[in-house]
Amino acid sequence: MKDNKFLIIDSHALLHRGYHALPSLKTREGKLVNAVYGFSSAFLKSLRDFFPKYVIAAFDVPGPTFRHKKFKKYKAQRPIQPKEFYQQIPLAKKVLKAFGVPVFEKAGFEADDLIGTIVEKISRSQAFPQPEIIILSGDLDLLQLVGQKVKTCIISRGIKEMKLYDIEKVKEKYDGLKPCQLADFRGLKGDPSDNIPGLPGIGKKKAIKLIKKFGNVENLYQEIKKDSPEIDSKTLQQIINFEEEALFFKEITTIKRNVELDFKLKEANFLSRYDKEKIMAVFKDLNFETLIKRLEKVERELGLGNTLNL
Repeated sequence: MKDNKFLIIDSHALLHRGYHALPSLKTREGKLVNAVYGFSSAFLKSLRDFFPKYVIAAFDVPGPTFRHKKFKKYKAQRPIQPKEFYQQIPLAKKVLKAFGVPVFEKAGFEADDLIGTIVEKISRSQAFPQPEIIILSGDLDLLQLVGQKVKTCIISRGIKEMKLYDIEKVKEKYDGLKPCQLADFRGLKGDPSDNIPGLPGIGKKKAIKLIKKFGNVENLYQEIKKDSPEIDSKTLQQIINFEEEALFFKEITTIKRNVELDFKLKEANFLSRYDKEKIMAVFKDLNFETLIKRLEKVERELGLGNTLNL
């Protein structure tokens, strides 16, 4: 355990992966719990792998965000999840409450924006020197938050694999682009998963080449206006014709870091409130016998039984 290690859970992303990756697991009473089982399983694995002292969770809330208001087509292609998925969100919150993990959610914003804001607060906090922040998610959009103090752990293949991204891993994945350039990249290329079209004729390779050459979207257009960029005429005309769109799509894909939140570091210290009885009661209620055994193993390996004195 490290006093400066902080885990942030992108809750909807984990629940979504669990729901679609696992079979229809049900309690003895017939309640569907596959999403919350996958969520809880990934959470336990992250405790074992990273052993953070501080943990918080962020959730999306129903209703439009500021992105939907600015861009009506934002995520418009995504199907509405069945009610059986949404019915498991309170169960995940119940698990987190048992672990003493505070939950953050805010109307008008996505969980990504709350995570970005908390990352910013932790990174700048004088009371929390040299933090080591790990974001647990299944959403590659959060890679733009990766930095010297921040890593993102992406769950893939359902909930079977976790891949930890630092700055170098992000650069490997995006052919040299830095995390801070990913919003620029998506501003040009677009993002089909969020229904953001990008610029016509600008695919992945061309977008990466342009951002690597000019640094960001703003610099690209500044150089165009100086009449100095070395860009082929066809691509140049495409870029010139869609300046407003490129800047707008970058704005839409950029995670906010300044949402007004009542965040207190001491409330995120889940180790100080660890209560095995509460956790066991919730897991028993959900018939998570396998996870109860895993919890006991995690306790033994990490010494969680002694954490009340930490």
